[in-house]
Amino acid sequence: MSSTAEPIPFGRSMLREHRHVCAFFNSAVEEYDVLLPFICDGINCGQRAFHVLPSHRREDHLNWLRLAGVDVEETIKSRQLEVALPEDTYLKTGRFDKDAMLVLIQQALREGAELGFPLTRMIAHAETAVEDWESGNQWVEYEMRLNSVLPNFADPVICTFDANLLTAPHAIDILRTHPMVIIGGVLVENSFFTSPQDFIREVQSRTGPIQSYRG
Repeated sequence: MSSTAEPIPFGRSMLREHRHVCAFFNSAVEEYDVLLPFICDGINCGQRAFHVLPSHRREDHLNWLRLAGVDVEETIKSRQLEVALPEDTYLKTGRFDKDAMLVLIQQALREGAELGFPLTRMIAHAETAVEDWESGNQWVEYEMRLNSVLPNFADPVICTFDANLLTAPHAIDILRTHPMVIIGGVLVENSFFTSPQDFIREVQSRTGPIQSYRG
């Protein structure tokens, strides 16, 4: 991404050059306290909002947006707001496919520009893609590879997680794959971000479910 792209307010800080963020939340209130200003700011600036979340959360999500003053019906009609489900995105083939998802996310970001929007602000919940150790490994490898793709775009991509649904190993791996992180509602540079080449080799070397360090 060009370092001249305009900074974006988010999480009591600013998104600058690095725009791939993981965000851990413990409750819906905590999540929307952080996300709603970011979403509304983008919509008010004429940018596109592309959100991926489980089907059982869709209506609650839209209601949060309505309470924040978003004209949900109009923004959906104009395609300024798109709410996709996992089965339309990272579970489109019935299971998570990291290669297909890398293609899909680039298509989604390019589509925003093709529709005439200056920027797409993408927010995606991914808990259903990391339900077991094997799919979790696939997901974190995808997240790390994404860091080679997103510098071609100025669009921010926020990967959000309900911290209550993650195992500790999954949470640590997710943390290691994002250059920026939201913790406690605050955006910070992630000192745990790992070299992509080293991390991918590590993940690919895993042959089975995680074992206790106590053996």
